[in-house]
Amino acid sequence: MERKTETKAQTEARLRKTGLLIVGAGVVAISFDALLIRLADASSWNVIFWRGLFTFLSLASVLWFTRGKHSFAAFAQSPKVAWASAVLFGTGGMFFVTSVMFTSVANTVVIISSAPLFAALFTRIFRIEIIPWRTWAAIILALCGVALVFAGSLGQGALLGDFIAVLAACNAGGNLTMLRRHPALGRMPLVCIGGLIMAVLVWPWADPFQVSAQGFFYLAIMGLIQMPLALFLIAQSTRYLPSPEVSLFLIVETVLSPIWVWFVLSEVPPGMTFVGGSLIVVTLVVHSWMGMREIKRLRRVAAQAPG
Repeated sequence: MERKTETKAQTEARLRKTGLLIVGAGVVAISFDALLIRLADASSWNVIFWRGLFTFLSLASVLWFTRGKHSFAAFAQSPKVAWASAVLFGTGGMFFVTSVMFTSVANTVVIISSAPLFAALFTRIFRIEIIPWRTWAAIILALCGVALVFAGSLGQGALLGDFIAVLAACNAGGNLTMLRRHPALGRMPLVCIGGLIMAVLVWPWADPFQVSAQGFFYLAIMGLIQMPLALFLIAQSTRYLPSPEVSLFLIVETVLSPIWVWFVLSEVPPGMTFVGGSLIVVTLVVHSWMGMREIKRLRRVAAQAPG
């Protein structure tokens, strides 16, 4: 019996379905991050220390088994960029944990979701590439959304956490901008060393063994299983889906993270967070959708070009 040859369209559809399943699983996995931090019920210094150390140990193990002695080749390939990015990954993790400790989870993830637009702003400031008008419009709308989130925190003692979340968004935006110029640089080694940097930076203030057995359990799940699995799945999804589409899926974390915390811990975010968050999420969705349409249009034009 003859086997039917799979058409190009069928192959693309199958790969796309695989990519959607992988990135969906990755986003769901990473959305439990803030909940696990809260459940650990430990000081921010201890959470940062164990989160960083466990992330380093788990990713270093994965890298060793998959790449062997070439695990950290990225640091020999482009040492300045690799170390700078690893430091940003490390400090970014510190900002995220600290922000969750001082404000609502919803505020943290909503503000940090604006990181891609901060990246676009840095891209223009450092004259890396021209920014289209739709991105400028998205930046303005997203900043308005962040301002609304801040307005909802007035009088609630959460402004410090919101400000740290802005630092996290700027940190991530700067890292995205730098990595965009070095697409061939492996990301996993950078995140791995970033975890070690997290642990080393807070070591003087941490008291690692003053964590309850229950807290240690949640920190171990987060650092050894949840974060490495989420990062691996999201990285793998880029083999099947374009990067803008993967970025669009990451917005789902902004919705899921507060839901898990509300469901388990009954934490209800301020009303203005819903308004500002909706503005940011809609802005990011529309901006990403327009970006993907533009990419498809350029591909069609290239395919129709003679020669």
